[in-house]
Amino acid sequence: PLSAIPEPSQTLDRDNYKHYDDNQGRLVAESPVSTFSIDVDTGSYSNVRRMINAGNLPREDAVRVEELINYFSYDYPQADDNRRPFTITTEVGVTPWNPDTHLLHVGIKGHDISAKELPASNLVFLVDVSGSMNSPAKLGLLKSALKMLSKQMRSEDRISIVVYAGASGVVLEPVAGNQTAKVANALDALSAGGSTNGAAGIRSAYQLAEQEFIKGGINRVILATDGDFNVGTVNFEALKDLVEEKRKTGISLTTLGFGTGNYNDHLMEQLADAGNGNYSYIDTLNEAQKVLVDEMSSTLNTIAKDVKIQVEFNPAVVSEYRLIGYENRALKREDFNNDKVDAGEIGAGHTVTALYEITLNGSKGKAIDPLRYSKPSLTETGHANELAHLRLRYKEPEGTESKLIESPVRVSDIETDLASSSDHYRFSASVAGFGQLLRGGKYTEDFAYDDVMELARKSRGEDRFGYRGEFISLVNLAKSLSSTRREEIQASR
Repeated sequence: PLSAIPEPSQTLDRDNYKHYDDNQGRLVAESPVSTFSIDVDTGSYSNVRRMINAGNLPREDAVRVEELINYFSYDYPQADDNRRPFTITTEVGVTPWNPDTHLLHVGIKGHDISAKELPASNLVFLVDVSGSMNSPAKLGLLKSALKMLSKQMRSEDRISIVVYAGASGVVLEPVAGNQTAKVANALDALSAGGSTNGAAGIRSAYQLAEQEFIKGGINRVILATDGDFNVGTVNFEALKDLVEEKRKTGISLTTLGFGTGNYNDHLMEQLADAGNGNYSYIDTLNEAQKVLVDEMSSTLNTIAKDVKIQVEFNPAVVSEYRLIGYENRALKREDFNNDKVDAGEIGAGHTVTALYEITLNGSKGKAIDPLRYSKPSLTETGHANELAHLRLRYKEPEGTESKLIESPVRVSDIETDLASSSDHYRFSASVAGFGQLLRGGKYTEDFAYDDVMELARKSRGEDRFGYRGEFISLVNLAKSLSSTRREEIQASR
């Protein structure tokens, strides 16, 4: 296997990633309903980018395909109805890596709000100053990133800073958001040293956020760390429970990850999910600009919470389906209607994209043998033109009861020519193909890095900040690293 040859820079690597297996194909006759929580985290993409730029192909468990796809914004139509915080777009077309299957593309676009229109913000920067953070790529980059965010704040906003190492403490009592010099001076004075009591810091930060709580405003703790908690409460589930309990106060948690060597990706991603927030990995100052300045509204301002998607496939039309990514976002079918079950949040202007690979009845692409004793197909259901039925549940930011949106996906919507599909369909498919290749390419047939690049180039569209162009360069670099790795394996035999 590829992992048999250790990479020199990762020999002593203690980075922590949760193992998971790819979603498998399912027979519609057995399991017609797929349910999952949406995900707007992007940490996996920038972390994977950091590894590839350092000359290493990423570990498979570091690659969460949905986070790669959702790193990019897509040009979905804006909501024109103020009663709904977002719009839903669906598209069905050809699968680039398998001519015998199709992709069902689901896109959600949150109602956008400019930074000037944002509600007043109460932000608590929770900064890890333990010894493991003593690096320009960690504490140094962290200071620069938080200064960039602070410069976007206004007089009606509040910023405070809590630090933690062996103990925790407030280093900046709440100040008006436009007091940028005070914030910058407090950040500049930080230095790293000692062990890491993350739980103590989290408790202190939430306590300060509660003290300064702005009713109807943005109340958020921003945790900036490598996640290497090693004293105090270090049990993973106990930390999650702590954050889940604190989210009931109406305070969200954003996690910003930094560094490598002892980075805890698993903890950072799961804490943000538990805290009704989002997770980003900051590998460069450009990434800090993207997350904390250009996309500040979507990072900070939640417009809908506990967003769940449920797709019911029509067995008269579809024989098999496979959700690409979202492995750790799966929900039980009954969770969809249970408002006590937590799910993902959408920020202002956020786009969320999900892809299913589907096999139509009569297609050569079937991967699963049909049941010998399955029920006859119900073709006379009155829904013969429906490929699937999409349901989406969400709550208002302060709400406790969910609202339901439903939308059918029609057979007549299928686009048979890949080149005629939208740019967002094809570009998201190229990213999905790339992510799957990095995870071993179990389902991508003969699709290769060159195919990813060609598809991405032709669907690049408007690329205002150059992220899509950077993606194409990243794929090209991964191709070279993949060829080098194969040569090393062959030479070792």
